[in-house]
Amino acid sequence: MFHTHSRPRHATEVYEHLFDIFGYDGGMSIALQGSLLDIVGAAGDAPALRPLRGVERTSLSKGAWIDVVPGWLTGADLLFEHLAEHVPWRAERRPMYDRVVDVPRLLCFYDEDDELPHPVLAEARSALSSRYGAELGEPFRTSGLCFYRDGRDSVAWHGDRIGRGNSEDTMVAIISIGAPRDLLLRPCGGGTTQRHRLGHGDLLVMGGSCQRTWEHAVPKTAKPVGPRISIQFRPRGVR
Repeated sequence: MFHTHSRPRHATEVYEHLFDIFGYDGGMSIALQGSLLDIVGAAGDAPALRPLRGVERTSLSKGAWIDVVPGWLTGADLLFEHLAEHVPWRAERRPMYDRVVDVPRLLCFYDEDDELPHPVLAEARSALSSRYGAELGEPFRTSGLCFYRDGRDSVAWHGDRIGRGNSEDTMVAIISIGAPRDLLLRPCGGGTTQRHRLGHGDLLVMGGSCQRTWEHAVPKTAKPVGPRISIQFRPRGVR
């Protein structure tokens, strides 16, 4: 059911495959060329999870906090390749001010009863629920995926405040695979910005009041950067 390879693909094969799927233009292919070499490994290890130990918690302000676990998911390159090819990615358009604009990333959402696109994602959701369930008061249930195709794709400053996140403490757990990108955090209303460079199976969990009292963003960059997939796990009623 799940796509596997007897050998890992050479980086050039992955470039061509992604170009075919997403119709990258010449400018984008140049931007990708230097970065994909860093994320297509030769080991071919199946995606797996490390034990959730050595969690680094950083207290923010107003009851917000983040946990960071570098390299929690191993075999992230093969998972990236699988998700890039098999997830039913869609482009969206949204109203902004007086016009409708393209959302600068591809999206896919899996509700709590939907089958996830790779078994390791179900394992990750279960492991996160086991680790944080008592503190959160409920399990993680839904999964949202974002595909940042290059440095032109981004997400603006926001908090996950649709639903209960607007009024209750909650958690959002993010696994990043593919080329590292900066995830920024800042207090609502302004303040010092934190920068976390995430990729290659890194885990970041935002908890407490973080969605209400802080904002996060993945900014655009003019630097050549390869594609990244962000996998977000949330409890029921939080978007």
